[in-house]
Amino acid sequence: MNVRKFETREELGLHAGTAGIEAIKACIANHGEANIILATGQSQFETLQTLVAASGIDWSKVRMFHLDEYIGMPITHKASFRKYLTERFVDLVGPLKEVVLINGETDPLAECERLHQKIAAHPVDVAFVGIGENGHLAFNDPPADFDAQQAYLVVNLDRQCRQQQLGEGWFGSLDEVPLQAISMSIPQIMRSKKIICAVPDERKALAVKNCLTRPVSNQYPASILQNHADCTCFLDAGSASLLT
Repeated sequence: MNVRKFETREELGLHAGTAGIEAIKACIANHGEANIILATGQSQFETLQTLVAASGIDWSKVRMFHLDEYIGMPITHKASFRKYLTERFVDLVGPLKEVVLINGETDPLAECERLHQKIAAHPVDVAFVGIGENGHLAFNDPPADFDAQQAYLVVNLDRQCRQQQLGEGWFGSLDEVPLQAISMSIPQIMRSKKIICAVPDERKALAVKNCLTRPVSNQYPASILQNHADCTCFLDAGSASLLT
């Protein structure tokens, strides 16, 4: 894993997004298309803004997957990740080759199987991810399943994860935060050829320290990124504040 530190989250987002733009362009040039994963949440705002503003990408040659969605979450709810990506990315870059969104309003096991079949047919070139306050990767809270066979799983959300969603302003109370979600599995994320991990804010500092400096452990799910052959973690002054 490579680690790059910047003073502000704006710089972090610019450089993380730029790295992604270069990788997407290279995939299109070499293979005629690119398959990407996009993350959501407050940590990804600046990275997505950089992607949206990119010039020279033929988005009609890009297929997009995303990491997770709450079970039972209508797309009209402000916390819906389908809504987030539609408004902050899909509607802004023009027609993509394909948009593969997770539907949390249908049978979750059938949806996991549908997504499993889809992503198995289209190996991921570039994955944009973040790290949660509890160290989770996607919605794989500790102890995460490092050996999952499926590409997508039904997962339970722990209290710290749900508290983070409340703290970011997506919900009015903790009781409103769903208890379950559909999440891309750890092994599926790790199959991505390139991973760009954007983690701003001091509230993520302990998780960053645990996941980047401790031995790989499912108690610190994002620590698995240490084992990836091409992963760069982009930090700002806050998120890197506990690193030496």
